[in-house]
This record gives sequence, structure tokens and C-alpha cells, in this order.
Amino acid sequence: MPACVTVSNAPAWPPRASPPCCGSACCPSTCTTCASTDTFRARHPGWRLTIRHPAFSDPFGALRSGEVDVLVAWLPIEEPDLTVGPVLYAEPRVLAVGAGHELAGRTAVALDVVSDFQHPDVESRPDYWFDSYVPSHTRNGRSIQRGPMVRNTEEILSLTSIGGIVTCFPAHMARYGARPGIVYLPIRDLDPLPYALVWRSEAETGLIRALARIVRELGPRTSTGSA
Repeated sequence: MPACVTVSNAPAWPPRASPPCCGSACCPSTCTTCASTDTFRARHPGWRLTIRHPAFSDPFGALRSGEVDVLVAWLPIEEPDLTVGPVLYAEPRVLAVGAGHELAGRTAVALDVVSDFQHPDVESRPDYWFDSYVPSHTRNGRSIQRGPMVRNTEEILSLTSIGGIVTCFPAHMARYGARPGIVYLPIRDLDPLPYALVWRSEAETGLIRALARIVRELGPRTSTGSA
């Protein structure tokens, strides 16, 4: 389970205006959204985009509360109150293991091998959404174990580093989550994970439509996780 990123958009003018939040994200690398956010800033210089990190165990909470206006979240999302917009990018998957783990010496892994070890779990999330990130079964029908409950990325990395769990991540974690004691291995038989804009249907605004239009113009990209 990766960290969640939220991109908030607050108007810089007028200074006394109540700042509607045009926000984004659950779990992408910030660099993968640079082209879209840079273009948005150029076209809407009166608005300021900022990035922050909400809890990933409640992926749609900030959106539904009005704390942010737009998320960048992996698909599928099947929430009746939310609109799924254009796809920004798709990212390959890697497996994080402790440096002393028996898999650490491999160059890549398959899900059937990964299923022999426990993965982290979180309490608050739609099951279908979590299953699209870490499948409950391999393509050959082997069950993938869900292990200890975690609350944040730091707990995941700590448990992974001591060998208590193995963890599927988007490929950008191999760069942004690099640390001594953890090795990242490509997962051969998991499809790239698509990320899209998502917003609350009843709260759609012109700025949300403008951001979505920019993403559509630029088109989706396949991220390698290395930039």
C-alpha cells in the first residue's frame, strides 16, 4: 500500500476569498503529475497548487468532506457519488522485501511466489478497490495472504524491512521509498495500475473541468516509476 498524495488548489486572489480546494490524489508519485499541474498553473495563474499527504486508509474521506475537490486514485472506483475522470498514467508494480528476505536476491517475482508471504492490510477501504491493488488470489487461484493491519506507509516500510511482510507498491516507490534494508523487485504478472482524476459529482466546478480537460489533452502515460 503506497502513501497517498493530495494536491490542493487554493485561489491566490482575492486574498479574502474562501479557498475552494481543487485537490488531487491517492498514491501517485508527484513527478508523474507534473505536466498536468504545470499546464494548469500556466493557464490559471491565479490559483495555487500544493501537495500534502492524507491517510490512505480512508481514500475518499477528504474528497467527501470537501477538504479536497479532486483525487488522483487508482482504478477501478465504483462509488455512486463520485465521478471518474480521465486517466493520467499507469504504473507497473514492484514488491518490497527486506534486504535479508529469501526473495531479495531475485531480479523479479511472480504473484504465485509472492502469495507464500504475508502482505499488509488496512481496516477502512472499499474491498474491491484494495483488491485491485493487491489481488486476493493469483491468476492460478492461489490465495494471497493479508497480514497485519497498518495505518501508514512508515509502518509498512518498517514491517517490510524486518521481514515481517512483503508489500506490493507502485513502481515509483523504488525511487521515492528507497532506504537501507529494503529491496524492490518488479512483479512480472501484474498489469500496470491506472490512476485517474476523481471528484464528487455534486461538487463539480469549472476548475475541476479545466483540470480534467488538460489531462485529456495531454493523454495518459505509462510511468516507469523512475522519474
